[in-house]
Amino acid sequence: MQIKIAPSILSADFSVMGETIKKLEKCGADLIHCDVMDGSFVEPITFGGQMIKNIRPLTKLPLDAHLMIEHPKTQIKFFADAGADIITVHYKACKKISDTYLEETLRLIKSYGVKCGAVVNPDVPVENIFPVFPLCDMVLLMSVYPGYGGQKFIPDVLEKVRKARAYAIEIGRPDMDIEIDGGVTEENAQIIREAGANVLVAGSAVFKSPDMAVAIEKIRG
Repeated sequence: MQIKIAPSILSADFSVMGETIKKLEKCGADLIHCDVMDGSFVEPITFGGQMIKNIRPLTKLPLDAHLMIEHPKTQIKFFADAGADIITVHYKACKKISDTYLEETLRLIKSYGVKCGAVVNPDVPVENIFPVFPLCDMVLLMSVYPGYGGQKFIPDVLEKVRKARAYAIEIGRPDMDIEIDGGVTEENAQIIREAGANVLVAGSAVFKSPDMAVAIEKIRG
């Protein structure tokens, strides 16, 4: 199973984002993780589809749009048109609207020819998204509470990763992408990979490193 590293541009310098995107590609990143926050589902506000649109011509790497927003269905067209390759939406945000909203949103994403994924916070059982696993190209397990970069990894999430990988195998999707986001470092990357995650989001661990290429390869293992 391919291990993929997805640097989170939330930790990058927004004033030189274009140069940063090009550098990440040269340094061996596999995806560009774009944390979209609306100031409601989470407290901070980051950026919207315009950022995706602006960086799309600068890289051939997949753009991984992680929507930490209320009412995600209303924003899918904007991010699909902007050039996102995969869009992930939160179970918790969808559940507040209706029991079917998550599935409806995932199907909408796929209708635009974009890959889709469901996200659970550390306090949400991964079993809650098992019903939509067959629809998902990727599932994202938060290993910190969303909203701020630089938080410490929550070790209890490793058991959720194991359950997610086991269930993916059970339904005949052994190579399904399982992404982990939050507190990933060179030191804990191995146990994360061993638990079954193959897409590792890293922000501070990459951008605060004196050599981003070395940091990416150490996280990849």
